[in-house]
Amino acid sequence: MKPELILSDLIKIDSTNPPGNEKAVALYLKKLFEEAGIVGEIIEPEEGRGSFISRIGSGPKKLLFVSHADVVPVGEGWDFEPFSGEIKNGVIYGRGALDCKDLMAAQVSAALQLIAEKIPLQGELIIAVTADEEKGGRLGAGYLADNHPDMLAADYAVNEGADQPIMVNGKMIYFLQVGEKGTAWCTLKAHGTAGHGSVPTLADNAVVKMARAVSRLHNYRAEIVLTPEVEKLLRSLAELCGIKIEKLDPNAVDALLEDLPLEKAFVESLRSMTRMTVSPNMIRGGTKTNIVPDYCEADIDIRILPGQDCDYVEKELRLIINKEIEIEFNEYRVPTFSSSEEPFYRLMEEVTLKLAGSDAVCLPVISAGSTDSKYLRNAGISAYGIGHMARNFDQQARTTVHGKNERTDVASLQLKTAFLKELAHRYLS
Repeated sequence: MKPELILSDLIKIDSTNPPGNEKAVALYLKKLFEEAGIVGEIIEPEEGRGSFISRIGSGPKKLLFVSHADVVPVGEGWDFEPFSGEIKNGVIYGRGALDCKDLMAAQVSAALQLIAEKIPLQGELIIAVTADEEKGGRLGAGYLADNHPDMLAADYAVNEGADQPIMVNGKMIYFLQVGEKGTAWCTLKAHGTAGHGSVPTLADNAVVKMARAVSRLHNYRAEIVLTPEVEKLLRSLAELCGIKIEKLDPNAVDALLEDLPLEKAFVESLRSMTRMTVSPNMIRGGTKTNIVPDYCEADIDIRILPGQDCDYVEKELRLIINKEIEIEFNEYRVPTFSSSEEPFYRLMEEVTLKLAGSDAVCLPVISAGSTDSKYLRNAGISAYGIGHMARNFDQQARTTVHGKNERTDVASLQLKTAFLKELAHRYLS
């Protein structure tokens, strides 16, 4: 079955999370595999929150293809029906077209093609379509890793997570995601003394205290840390842009980023790979217009690099906010990485260049955001993310991920499918 037809069908299944309804996707996939003579299994920790697992081939080698079934809410302002799955003029329209039902369709189509063409595999290809990724993965990959680790056990995994390709001086740059920053989300708490709003000087305003702290956080400048992968990425991009670098000093990173003639969104993504980021995103305080508030709290999104933990984060925060503001950590995940020196990484490069052309370039990236790969790496599986697109793909489409008018093109979907099919065939043969 062509990947674009599978993707169209998948988009038509509304699996917005919350509430999820991923089981409907799992049932669709189970039927597809059963028609090809392959058994699939649905793991459902809560009603309707089903993840799908199937496998083809047998042997000691194991390769895991991972994608997620849920999508984010659509919001307003779309120019077409978000769950239409319409295919028109070489484009597939709808929520999930790029995040990440396209990857799911490509992985499923690649597996079904291997079955239909009776290509012998001297190993096992595992297809895992998980629930709940958009809300952290607790009911999907997290549940499977904790309760059914044998189902995910593999040498390597291919997932989402890489930036989409960019064109630099006529060369198509493809990215392979090798790691993700960790999270150290926290809540700041400010206490004061309540009073009547008409005489505010008799009270101690907790909202004002928090406002001062948040303002300082906005102006915070984190130290720059270059992981080997990011240093290689920056050096390679500079060279491709015609910028000579003798020594990449951390203090010169921001100047380099300003010099790179690349799209601003991508440059800012590069910037986030080089430092801890701190973003105050929610504030709650006060109960009534005429009451000086005695309590205020703020939720802070903090993403960390290797070598940084909660102790490090608290030490940094204390440099800019005083001790009367409490710091309470409520979610902490360590950064996770897979090596770009692994033979499988080299195989991914080879297959990419074979399909995309010898003038293409592959570079490693790390993600500021989070994917299910964190669970896989913590389970000992080397996981890599892709974002492959065809050479002439619509650059504007990249802005539709988690936004309105999400779409992808058939040529890119077919390239992803061909890449995954060739990768599985070569690794498992």
